[in-house]
Amino acid sequence: MARAKANGIEIEYETAGDKGDPALLLVMGLGAQLTIWPDALFQGLAKRGFFVIRYDNRDTGLSTDFGSWGVPNIAEAFQKLMSGQKVDAPYLVTDMAADAVGLLDALGIDKAHMVGASMGGMIVQVVAAQYPERTRSMVSIMSTSGRPGLPPGKPEALAMLTAQPEGPSREQRGKHGMKLRQTIAGPGYPIPEAELRGFVEKNVDRRWYPEGGARQYLSVIASGDRIEMLKTVKVPTLVLHGEDDPLLPVACGRDVASLVPGAAIETFPGWGHDLPGPFLPTLIDRIVTFCDGK
Repeated sequence: MARAKANGIEIEYETAGDKGDPALLLVMGLGAQLTIWPDALFQGLAKRGFFVIRYDNRDTGLSTDFGSWGVPNIAEAFQKLMSGQKVDAPYLVTDMAADAVGLLDALGIDKAHMVGASMGGMIVQVVAAQYPERTRSMVSIMSTSGRPGLPPGKPEALAMLTAQPEGPSREQRGKHGMKLRQTIAGPGYPIPEAELRGFVEKNVDRRWYPEGGARQYLSVIASGDRIEMLKTVKVPTLVLHGEDDPLLPVACGRDVASLVPGAAIETFPGWGHDLPGPFLPTLIDRIVTFCDGK
């Protein structure tokens, strides 16, 4: 692990592979540390000829947090949104996109393949639109344009975005994290309980910081949709989405692909809103095949 100063903050990051290979930036989702990218995917992409970077978004993990801003009221933010009022947030998705580019600057990298999952998909969409000269290609995974009226996620999955553990103990946090992972997973790739517990506890121990995730959620609400922005994307684009995603239904991915000129899309039955081990060889293969030579 290392830390870089970029875009006025400090960003914790990790790299794998040969710096002489094409750079590939992995951008994670809401409240998710860089370690949510499975090691098998991180190392697997490096072994296939890429210099891979994964990092903690602002307000997540070991990167700079915005704790002085306080804990947002998400329900109130949604009410403001519905009534057409401005939603105040400490930063926007465009700021997180600038973080990604700032990290590339700090590492001396001219261009990278931008691969983002969930909120990370939103971030790479902005990078591709606003920093095309820094973007070799975009892979938007289980993400959305933010278009109003798209099918919502399942109530139990959406509820987990703001749910809290029963208490502050490591065991209670771990139990909550497991429930979250099981709720957003797809039916085709169940994760053995012991394996899931180890994965969740590793992330709880690294940093437990749900208030940062809540501020990121607020930033997504305040940032609005990316419909017009996506129409301007010129870089090669691939959309990957699970057909059984309970949090962002597959219609969200199809919408992104319909907006980006020339975008390719592939959807997968049984895949939910996660990165399960048995699916990783397929995911690595799709990313490598698409990004290779671009």
